[in-house]
Amino acid sequence: MAFIGLLEIFLAFIGFLLVRYYCSPDGYPINWPILGMIPDILLHLHRIHDRLHEVLELSGGNFLNHGPWFCNMEMLGTADPANINYIMSSNFSNYPKGHEFSEIFDILGDGIFNSDSDMWKNQRKLAHAMINHRRFHRFLVNASQDKVTNGLVPVLEYVAKQGFVLDLQDLFQRFTFDLTCILVTGYDPKCLSVEFPEVQFSKALDDAEEVLFYRYARPEWIWKLQRWMGVGQEGKMIKAQRTLDHIISKYIARKREEFKEKPALTQDAGGIDLLASYMHEAKVMGTTLDDKFLRDTILNFLIAGRDTTSSALTWFFWLVSNNPQVEHKIRRELQTTIPLKGGQKWRLLHAHELKNLVYLHGALCESLRLYPPVPFQQKASVEADVLPSGHRITPNMKIVFSLYALGRIKSTWGEDSLEFKPERWITEKGKIKHEPSCKFLAFNAGPRTCLGKEIAFTQMKLVAATIIHNYQVRVLEDHPVSPSNSVILHMKHGLKVRIAKRW
Repeated sequence: MAFIGLLEIFLAFIGFLLVRYYCSPDGYPINWPILGMIPDILLHLHRIHDRLHEVLELSGGNFLNHGPWFCNMEMLGTADPANINYIMSSNFSNYPKGHEFSEIFDILGDGIFNSDSDMWKNQRKLAHAMINHRRFHRFLVNASQDKVTNGLVPVLEYVAKQGFVLDLQDLFQRFTFDLTCILVTGYDPKCLSVEFPEVQFSKALDDAEEVLFYRYARPEWIWKLQRWMGVGQEGKMIKAQRTLDHIISKYIARKREEFKEKPALTQDAGGIDLLASYMHEAKVMGTTLDDKFLRDTILNFLIAGRDTTSSALTWFFWLVSNNPQVEHKIRRELQTTIPLKGGQKWRLLHAHELKNLVYLHGALCESLRLYPPVPFQQKASVEADVLPSGHRITPNMKIVFSLYALGRIKSTWGEDSLEFKPERWITEKGKIKHEPSCKFLAFNAGPRTCLGKEIAFTQMKLVAATIIHNYQVRVLEDHPVSPSNSVILHMKHGLKVRIAKRW
C-alpha cells in the first residue's frame, strides 16, 4: 500500500512538472509530447468555436496547431483578413479544398461544394446560369411568398392561439427545407405544418453534419477504422447517407417520369425548379445527366438552402430578442419604409418591398458576422508558399479559416466586436455599408463567392419582416443557448420561444 501511495505521488509530481513545463502561461494550447495539442481540443470540444476565437485573438489572428505525432493533423488556423484574401482570391489556384476535405465530406459526392479544378468550374458555370435565369428567379419569388403565406403564417397563428412553446430553430428548418425542396426539385414535402411531422431527411442531415464535425476533431485513422467497421459515429453516418440517398433518388425518379410524359419544358408563369432546368439543359445539349450527378447536385443545394438560412434566422431572432432596441428600430423602419394603408395593422409583406430595408439588412449582416452558419472552412496548399502574415506553407498543408473568430477579432472589428450593433453596417448617409469579403466571409470570397447570396437575403428578410411586424417572439427564461458540435452552427438545444400576436 505504501508503494502504491508513493507511486501515485511520483506520477502526480511528474504530471505537475510536465504541465508546468509545457503549459504556456498566456493561454495558448499545450503542445504535449506525442499527443500534440489534441488534449486542448478535446477539453474544449463543447465550446470549440469560442476556444478558437480565444487562441486566435491572443495570437494576432494566426496559430499553428500541432496534432498527435504521425497523424497528419498539423494545420494553420487563421482569422487574418490579409491571409484570407490571399488564399481565397490572390493565389486562389494554389489553395483548393484538397483531397482530405473531399474525403471528410464524402457524403457530398462530386457536388459543387466538394469539387475542385475543372470539375468545380464546370459545375459553378452551370449552376450560375441556372440560378440567375429569369425563370428561376420568378419561381424563387413566387415559392418564397407562397411558403410564408400558406406555410409559416398558419403555423405561427396556431402556436400563438394555443400558447404552445415553440422551437424556433425547428420551425425555420422546416420552412427552409420545404422551400429549398420546392426550388431544387419542384416538390413540397410539407414538413411545415401544425402537425409538426417527423422529417427523416432533416434528422439524417443533422446526424451527418455532426459526424463530419467529429471527423475534423479526431485522427483520420480512427474515423476511417470506425467507417470500415460501421460502428460509432461512422455507423450513424452510414444510416444517414442511406436515408438521404433513398429520398433524393425518389425525387429524381419522379422528375424523370414527368419528363417522359411531358418532354418539353413548360414555360409557365410560376417559373421552373432547378432539377427540371438541369434536365432540360442536358436534353437541349443532346446529353443525359446520370443519377449520381443529379444526386450530388440536389444534396449540395439542399444543404446550402436548408441549413445556412435556418441557422442564420435562428441566431438572428435570439440576438434581436436580447436587444429590444434593435427590434424597435426594425419595426419603425418597416412602418416608415412600407407604410400601411387605411388603418391596416396586420399585413403580409412581399419580396419586392424589402429592398429598401437598410436597418434590417444591417441587423442580418451583424448576426451573420457573430454567428456565421458555416463556422469554419478548410484549404490545402498545392505548392510551398508564404502568406502575407509571414507564415511558411508547405505543400499539402492544411489551413483552416475560423469564420466564427473572424467576426469577433478586435483588431478587425474594434473593441466592441462582441456587441450586436446593426449600425456598423450603415453609412453616415443611411446606406448599406459593404465590407470586404475577406473580413466578412459569411458568403465566401473570391471565385467561390456564394451563388445563393441574394436568395438567402430574400428569404431571411421576408421571414424576419413578416414575423417582427406581426408577432412578438420571446425566448424562454433560462433557456440554454450554445452552438452544437456540427459543421453548421446550429443551436445545441434549439431556441424555445413563445409567440404572441401583435394585432
